[in-house]
Amino acid sequence: MPEIKDITEELSKTARDAAYVVVGLGVLGFQRAQVRRQELTKRLSEPRSQVETALEDVRHQLTQRVKDVDDRVEQVITRLESTWEPVEQRLPAQARSLLEQARAQAREARQQLRALLISPA
Repeated sequence: MPEIKDITEELSKTARDAAYVVVGLGVLGFQRAQVRRQELTKRLSEPRSQVETALEDVRHQLTQRVKDVDDRVEQVITRLESTWEPVEQRLPAQARSLLEQARAQAREARQQLRALLISPA
């Protein structure tokens, strides 16, 4: 009967060793998957940062162009207002008042548009 006991002990030991090997292989596989995931994340983050940098440059250039256009529009508006000032002085008081209200509303609309177009990114 000692032979059966030896055989069962040997089978137990072999089964335990097999279980350890399976667990060890599972841990190694998981670690390898983690390393590959990190490598992939790193490889994908480099082009992403390059794209984000390029987009930030484009945003900056676009904002600068909008500011330039805004400055030029303001210059044109200032010239027009100064050109029309003598004509406005000849208008009746009620018409001048309406014109000033319209000018104030236009200024407010330009400021709102400017705030939308030239907002910090």
